[in-house]
Amino acid sequence: MMWQDFVFMAGSSLSIVFLAPTLRDTAARVPIATSAPSMIIGGVYAVTFATLGMTFSAAGALATCVMWTLISFFRAPKSPYNRSHPAGSAGDRFDLFCADARNWVERKRHRDSVRLDSYAPADASSFASRAD
Repeated sequence: MMWQDFVFMAGSSLSIVFLAPTLRDTAARVPIATSAPSMIIGGVYAVTFATLGMTFSAAGALATCVMWTLISFFRAPKSPYNRSHPAGSAGDRFDLFCADARNWVERKRHRDSVRLDSYAPADASSFASRAD
């Protein structure tokens, strides 16, 4: 048994302790752009540690992955796709995640382009006051 296995497990355990208040707080809103990469990284680490024979580290990384997964489903910002139910369903959250991922990829591919529909429209009165 390697001592490093316990060190990685301790680090994962601490991250779970620090993430627990976010999961318990019903008012918390964590952007999917934060939770999804953390969830994926935790899963990749879990598989990597498991293939290295570091069982405790793999379990800790998997627990961290599960925690980020729960945060991404229950603490994501409200979905604009479901106006009738403020929190939105899991399907709505997945749709929002996919839309965010597509927008992110498009921004990375076309750094110079700006999507005007991503911004709130300006009202005409603000332009009229500047012209005076």
